Amino acid sequence: MGDYNIYKMQKKLKKYIDEARYTHTLGVMYTAASLAMCHGADIERAQVAGLLHDSAKCIPNPKKLKLCRQNDIPVTEAEQKAPYLLHAKLGAYLAREKYHVRDPEILSAIECHTTGKPAMTLLEKIIFISDYIEPLRTKAANLAEIRRLAFWDLDKAVYTTMRDTLRYLEQGNASLDNQTVVAYNYYKEIIQKREES
Repeated sequence: MGDYNIYKMQKKLKKYIDEARYTHTLGVMYTAASLAMCHGADIERAQVAGLLHDSAKCIPNPKKLKLCRQNDIPVTEAEQKAPYLLHAKLGAYLAREKYHVRDPEILSAIECHTTGKPAMTLLEKIIFISDYIEPLRTKAANLAEIRRLAFWDLDKAVYTTMRDTLRYLEQGNASLDNQTVVAYNYYKEIIQKREES
């Protein structure tokens, strides 16, 4: 296996996250590998990003804020109010510091896996989508459609996921990160332009 010992990473990660999160994580890792095969991305890099995407998820929220302060990780107003949103930024930090991942694209894919961002790379899109569609996910709207789209039109899958996520967040009282809105508008424009031409 290339530069990364994925088995060793799995064993280490298992000590730091609960069983349900670990099972989800493996689902994301295998889904990311499948999407990488389908779309011609690097399979190993997709596995590493999928495996480590939630590495900071089980850190208690006050400790998430403290770790960000100690390590000069910027915290937005939305994250201050809802520190659970920080797990993506902190996950990228842990991937670098504890799992010795130096690949900037893997780190970026971990960092933007919850909000997405405009002009994502192929790997970033794969991790964003894999987190949403992995086999244990059952509650999201249009899941069957997005799972199908993910294997033949990644941009449309990203757009549909963001649209449905925003609709869901607007109905409840969950915190909304502005980056999701910016990313959604970017992909909405791509899909609209494509459908017009």
